[in-house]
Amino acid sequence: MANVDSPGATRDDAIEIAATIAAKWRDRPDMLIPVLHQIQALAGNCVEADIAKIVSQEMRVPLSRIHDVLSFYSFFSTKKRGKVIIRLCKTAPCRIKGAQDVLEAFEKELGIRAGETTSDGAFTLETCECIGACEVSPAALVDDTLYGNLSPKEVSGLISSLRERM
Repeated sequence: MANVDSPGATRDDAIEIAATIAAKWRDRPDMLIPVLHQIQALAGNCVEADIAKIVSQEMRVPLSRIHDVLSFYSFFSTKKRGKVIIRLCKTAPCRIKGAQDVLEAFEKELGIRAGETTSDGAFTLETCECIGACEVSPAALVDDTLYGNLSPKEVSGLISSLRERM
């Protein structure tokens, strides 16, 4: 299935993708979270209001429940994000081991603050609660890849490597 970030993709393509995925799980509210993850991955790293409405209609799940899920879980977003999402853990073990310095290095390298997306739409930088990698803190998730024992010195090389893969 195509990604709506593909050249020539339109908003209608995103709606069609969402409708197709959600319709497969009609009357299966237990599948809401996996459906939203799949749609978000294909629809620009977000589930915007019009997409949520389509999911509601196709799955026959109340829109209020979809909004509850989207607003509760930090890995969902209702606003467009970059192609690559960098999440830095902000809990105590990571902070004690220097997460704030690593965050500042990412902000400097990307030219944005946590919660923002680069102007080219390539990266979104976020902080999050525990990612379950305390043994390798400070840690970050870059999309679904864990990077542990990060230091500010490594950030520039990591960003360069990620840009090369785009």
